[in-house]
Amino acid sequence: MLTALAIQNIVLIDQLSLEFQRGLSVLTGETGAGKSILLDSLGLVTGERADSGLVRAGSAGGSVTAEFDIPESHPVHAVLAEQGLTVEGRDLRLRRQLGADGRSRAFVNDQPVGVGLLARIGGLLVEIHGQQGQLGLLNAANHRALLDAFGGLLPQLAGVQAAHQTFKETRDATDAARDRLAKARADEDYLRHAADELSTLDPKPGEEAELAESRTLMMHGEQIAGELAEALAAVSGDGGAEASLRVAVRRLERVAEKAGGRLDPVIDALNRGFTEIEEAARSLEAVGRDLEFDPRVLERAEERLFALRAAARKHGCAVEELPAVRDALVEQLQALETGEQGLAGLEKALERAEADYAAKAAALSAARAAIAGRLDAAVTAELPPLKLERATFRTAVTRLPRERWATHGADEVQFEVSTNPGSAMGPLSKIASGGELSRFALALKVVLAEADSPTTLIFDEIDQGVGGAVAAAVGERLARLSDGAQVLVVTHSPQVAARGSVHLRVGKTVVGDVTLTRVEVLTPDERREEIARMLAGAKITDEARAAATRLLEGAEG
Repeated sequence: MLTALAIQNIVLIDQLSLEFQRGLSVLTGETGAGKSILLDSLGLVTGERADSGLVRAGSAGGSVTAEFDIPESHPVHAVLAEQGLTVEGRDLRLRRQLGADGRSRAFVNDQPVGVGLLARIGGLLVEIHGQQGQLGLLNAANHRALLDAFGGLLPQLAGVQAAHQTFKETRDATDAARDRLAKARADEDYLRHAADELSTLDPKPGEEAELAESRTLMMHGEQIAGELAEALAAVSGDGGAEASLRVAVRRLERVAEKAGGRLDPVIDALNRGFTEIEEAARSLEAVGRDLEFDPRVLERAEERLFALRAAARKHGCAVEELPAVRDALVEQLQALETGEQGLAGLEKALERAEADYAAKAAALSAARAAIAGRLDAAVTAELPPLKLERATFRTAVTRLPRERWATHGADEVQFEVSTNPGSAMGPLSKIASGGELSRFALALKVVLAEADSPTTLIFDEIDQGVGGAVAAAVGERLARLSDGAQVLVVTHSPQVAARGSVHLRVGKTVVGDVTLTRVEVLTPDERREEIARMLAGAKITDEARAAATRLLEGAEG
């Protein structure tokens, strides 16, 4: 519920702070006193379009702050969590700043937000019914949900929603399977040719790198072989290192004894070198044999490498991906072979899911039709006391064509009225006049109180054009409605004002040469005087005061 409202520099208000309570709060005052400023301010802070004309003359900007106490179960919490906004406990604060240039900024608990989000949050907290328009309840998009809540159909609706979700998922899977099968059929010849081609080619992982390396070696094979031969000759050929070492060892061995053992380390070193040279020569011979150049081997390697790369270009992939492409083609062919059977199974499952959804939606439609009759009777009973005895109210439940069935079922629901006998039924918001519309909204609100209970309901001059017993009936229903929701009403009717649990009076005062709007909470005596003024007009008489006392006592009784 709305707990506080602070207004700065809006129209004729320089600074105003109000606190609100549960129950019915009434706002009264003479015409032009500024009651509409409060509603404009509430509209501004709950996301309505900003108008620079709202800024008080001579001010750089204005602001409105509204504080709410919201229970943990309130749907606004889900919106706040979705947007990552933090809320401590039950307190929620909305603020809107408006500059003289028309630019505005919005805040939720001092965190900047877009105006669209502010309006979404405000719509869950405050519902305004006035002469210029109706929100929430009279929006046809909400009528189906209101009917379901009124009739206790939410569990049945949940079953329809679950059945629709299963139907949708099965339908999507079936459509996807059909598309895959149709594509596979259209490409069958290509798939078979491409799969056979790649199976024949039989690409192996890492094959391209191995072939490229072998090709490089073979392309340089002749040069490498020549150099190897020269190196081998230098190591082990006539006059090579091996022969030279042999000669050196034999010569030193002849004089080793005469040298007194001094040459033994040298001979050992030469012998080790001789052994290393022999090993190097054998390695050179082995490498030479491995790299023996054969043009036919090179040709085959090049043909294989070029074939792999050509296949990769054809399929738009890297050579390394060819095995995966081949496997995918084989899988598509297998899907073609098994797709008929799989699709048949999905189509049977789709038929079952659709039949289940259709049966549950039909049962929900029947329940809605029955509940609509109950709602019509309940609303109709509220109309005569509100001077709408010639009007007819109807909840139209229309079966939608199959292509428009959705998660909410197969129905469109709209509240319709005829304000005079013989007149055609039509949408509530288009047929009724402003005053009638507000009274229809009140009747609906009273009937749907448990099904649709926003935090705060505001009625702007709902009693306009009526008086006496009708005004008393309006006041009685507003008081009844306030038992389950916070209700604020702007009124010129003393019968309605007497029903309030809190009475606020709006008036103008002149400070210097500036006219300002002030709002004050009335004491019991002040309240009786205000209601007497509403009864008598400019001159308050004792008879008016007595009548005001009777109204207040009657409201309390």
